[in-house]
Amino acid sequence: MGLAANAIQGLQRLGVAAEVVARGKQLKALVIFDENGSVISNMDTRPLSSKYGINNFVIHRADLHEVLHQHLQPETLELNKRCASIKEQGEQVQVNFTDGTQATADLLIAADGINSAIRQQLLPQSQPRYAGYTCWRGVVENPGASINKMISAETWAPQGRVGIAPLQDNKIYWYACVNAPQNSEQMRQMSPADLARYFADLPPAVPAILGATQPEHLIWNDIADLKPLKRFAYGRILLLGDAAHATSPNMGQGACQAIEDAVVLGQCLEQEQGIDSALAKYEQRRLARTAKVIRLSRLLGNVSQWQHPVLRGIRKSTFRFMPAAITQSQMEWLYQVDF
Repeated sequence: MGLAANAIQGLQRLGVAAEVVARGKQLKALVIFDENGSVISNMDTRPLSSKYGINNFVIHRADLHEVLHQHLQPETLELNKRCASIKEQGEQVQVNFTDGTQATADLLIAADGINSAIRQQLLPQSQPRYAGYTCWRGVVENPGASINKMISAETWAPQGRVGIAPLQDNKIYWYACVNAPQNSEQMRQMSPADLARYFADLPPAVPAILGATQPEHLIWNDIADLKPLKRFAYGRILLLGDAAHATSPNMGQGACQAIEDAVVLGQCLEQEQGIDSALAKYEQRRLARTAKVIRLSRLLGNVSQWQHPVLRGIRKSTFRFMPAAITQSQMEWLYQVDF
């Protein structure tokens, strides 16, 4: 996953940034190429890193999990639990699990993802909305492909787009997005070899990396987000992270916004008198910001997935001639966090 400067600032507030940074890799630029390998956009991220702290940082999700897990109090994490239902009881919430057990607390933080069972109980009308394209992801040992190991790269081609980001230990994270019907069985059955053939006419590094992925390490899912909600708090139940504001991955802000959520919630609980006022303050600080990320990320994804030749030509010209200073200034609001 990618972590931008706002996420690293959040991890600093939590006291774990140094350990996280030691497990990942900071890159110097975000570069977009066309199908021939020509540069469409080259955004040097070092000025933003100098101004706001470490930016354009990539880390394997498992490494981030491991760092965070090491900071939990012993025996506070219980796995293999699935929420069946919730029930408010005065100023407490009871959670019923599918294994027949229960738990009661003063505050239930529902951080159970875009398909949140808790959100579906609270807001059955709030369902993930398909973005119009499907996505494969993988992490692979570099098969000898020639790539720039200091940039995150995305190739925009007529048949779709492919992103590549170098990790530590000669590993590469990649993703590929293709316009397709929702829940397409054809897309579901695509193998790494199929993807390599599908993108065979791109620069050689792309099909080489896709084709080198082990089939059991290939992750596939349709891309979806949530229409921005008007509330995150419902009594003593709070939606957080993707359960509250799932966004498409085009701005690399899904994990970043969840980290911001955690920091802001902790501050609100410490600074406000009582849980109810803390949750009200939390909503005040988080609703508009996360909604903006959802809207902009969806728009960027739509533009990135344009297939019509005329639209692709307009897109290429617009991004190619947009001054870097404008691009950076448009991103600065993300890194000006309020904690």
